[in-house]
Amino acid sequence: MLMPDTLGRLLWRLIWIYLPFLVVGWFFDRILLVLLVGCIVHLLYFYYQQRKLLNWLYVDRRLTPPQGWGSWQPVFYGIYQLVKRRLNRERELAHLMKSFRLGAESLPDAIVVFSRSDEITWCNRLASELLGLKWPVDSGQHVSNLIRHPSFVNYLSHRHFQEALEISSPARPDLLLECRVMPYGQQFLMLVRDITQQRKLDKMRKHFISNVSHEFRTPLTVLRGYLEMFDENLPDQKVWARAHTMMSEQTIRMENLVNQLLVLAKIEAAPVVDIHDEIDVPTVLNSLSAETEQLAKDKALTFSFNIDPDLWMHGSSDQMRSAFANLISNAVKYCEQPGHIEVSWQKGPTGNARFSVKDSGPGIRPEHLLRLTERFYRVDKDRSRETGGAGLGLSIVKHALQHHRSELSIESEYGEGSCFSFLIPSDLVYSPNEDDTQDIPELQIFR
Repeated sequence: MLMPDTLGRLLWRLIWIYLPFLVVGWFFDRILLVLLVGCIVHLLYFYYQQRKLLNWLYVDRRLTPPQGWGSWQPVFYGIYQLVKRRLNRERELAHLMKSFRLGAESLPDAIVVFSRSDEITWCNRLASELLGLKWPVDSGQHVSNLIRHPSFVNYLSHRHFQEALEISSPARPDLLLECRVMPYGQQFLMLVRDITQQRKLDKMRKHFISNVSHEFRTPLTVLRGYLEMFDENLPDQKVWARAHTMMSEQTIRMENLVNQLLVLAKIEAAPVVDIHDEIDVPTVLNSLSAETEQLAKDKALTFSFNIDPDLWMHGSSDQMRSAFANLISNAVKYCEQPGHIEVSWQKGPTGNARFSVKDSGPGIRPEHLLRLTERFYRVDKDRSRETGGAGLGLSIVKHALQHHRSELSIESEYGEGSCFSFLIPSDLVYSPNEDDTQDIPELQIFR
């Protein structure tokens, strides 16, 4: 490694440079003249090396330095080392910036960095999707010129950054965003999160609590009214018989509601479903047919069960039995009299299995079809209460089918009847009479 000349080495170098000129001048008796010539030569050499240095720095711009002589070699080498260290620092900084940007891109939040004067310095890809910003086109733009929501402009101008701000997305008005701004050195860092689903869940939770409270209020009011009426005197036999019947019906209604809520909670709380169970679907449907006929013994309804006896499936037996039972019982509850209900379990052309329940009931208007699987949603609330329905059956079916990679399909024509059906994937369907060696893995559901 080259080292810069010390004062002593520099003096010796000068002596060795001028010593030949001194000898020649002494020999010709022209010492001063020859020393002047030596100084001129030395000065020309100095400017020549300086020109090489400037040409390397400003014209050539190669990393490798030119060849220097004497004391110029450490100068070239020293500058080379400084440039090399600077390039290494720039590479490290570029690597750190790349790592930072990759990390920022992987975050689930949109990130916008802007200066004290509210000019955008940088934003990640998610900011383009949620806020409509374009990087690097929008670099240097005032952030309020691109996000023009009045509440955001007021939030930004007053610097009220202690609390988060909720605004609709400028790029997608159907999304609700939460904005948080915090100081970041001499800049500001804004985090933007999509909270649309969270607010929907909060709304669903509030509706759920409201609906459950409403469903329990009527039975409890009936029970409390009769208890207060019987507080002092025992009623006569006729009044007691009517009261007993009413209280029993309301108690059964509350019990059914609680059972349905427990089933729904159990299905929703299962992120992993073991689908190794071998479900004898024909036997399950045969047992449900007997229960259905008992349920409809006082109604003018006829039934037909078109069941393939060799069509079984892998899955959760409890969840699938609940799905079958809810669809069949719904048809019995809402089918007008006289009416007909047809239950089918058949193999499809692609190897899958199709279950359907078709009734000759009143049908469903088109505006209700998309909301039928919502909790507590009922087309006719008065009639649902008369039949004991709470609006949870189809929600249970929906979640049970999701665990089996299936989806409920509803076809209905108002005044003509309805058909509720779903398809079970072919890899979950098999025949017990065949040698089935297929390995069925656990099905994991991510929410």
